[in-house]
Amino acid sequence: MFEEGQYFAPVNTDADGTVVVELGENHPGFADAEYRERRNALAALALDWEPGEPVPTASYTDDEHEVWRLVSAELAVKHRELAAREYLEGTERLALPGDHIPQLAEVSEALEPLTGFSYRPAAGLVPLRDFYGVLGEGKFYATQYIRHHSVPFYTPEPDVVHEVIGHANALASPRFAALYRAAGDAARRVHSEDALEFVSRVFWFTLEFGVMSEPDGLKAYGAGIMSSYGEIDEFRGMTIMPLDLATMGTIDYDITQYQDKLFDAGSMDQLEDVVGEFWATCDDDAIERIKVEAVP
Repeated sequence: MFEEGQYFAPVNTDADGTVVVELGENHPGFADAEYRERRNALAALALDWEPGEPVPTASYTDDEHEVWRLVSAELAVKHRELAAREYLEGTERLALPGDHIPQLAEVSEALEPLTGFSYRPAAGLVPLRDFYGVLGEGKFYATQYIRHHSVPFYTPEPDVVHEVIGHANALASPRFAALYRAAGDAARRVHSEDALEFVSRVFWFTLEFGVMSEPDGLKAYGAGIMSSYGEIDEFRGMTIMPLDLATMGTIDYDITQYQDKLFDAGSMDQLEDVVGEFWATCDDDAIERIKVEAVP
């Protein structure tokens, strides 16, 4: 229920250099001074970070580790029934800890031998071209904070549960990792903002909210579904459409609600053939042709 790289809590730096994450009044952590202080500190760590430096270590409380334990255990049960086979294989390879929130450096250490991917810290808003562009280098921008402990199964913004349980399990699969890299290469190849938005929307409806048919039913693989305790129970009841680049690249969607239109890749092979090939070869002209040919 959010767009990757575009967060609801803007990060500002005051005149004295203090970093402040602006939580809305309806945010679960708005009235929790301790939580807000940690959010500010984590954002400051990310803003101070420079490429090539070690990812800074985040400080988490016992309550926050308990949120991770609760959510990861519940999602693991749901994944066994509802996750695509390739995603589950990535999960098995990565073997994330269930008893504590892993540091991004810890996740990178496990990922790099598998697919070469590693994490970069993000304070908040990451421009689309920057976010997608580094994927081609095997880098992934991620937030380090976790949702407020008062509502462990809800977050209004992408937190470390989404970034790690949702994305890292997929990034541990060589086949999914290749698709992430292809999306990053495509984002660097296109020039216009319209073309970049098209690439981003295809990412949204696949690697964020993608589903695929398997012999035992419709399964999910998109990180947005795989990290959502509520949405993973609902995706089979949504409008399911066949994979279609023109529709995915242009359709409107509401980032504040469960996605009610999803695209069935049919199989991992089809996802690679259709979406992977599109990202591997697209440029501004090709995207414009897809959009024009789709107009009745």
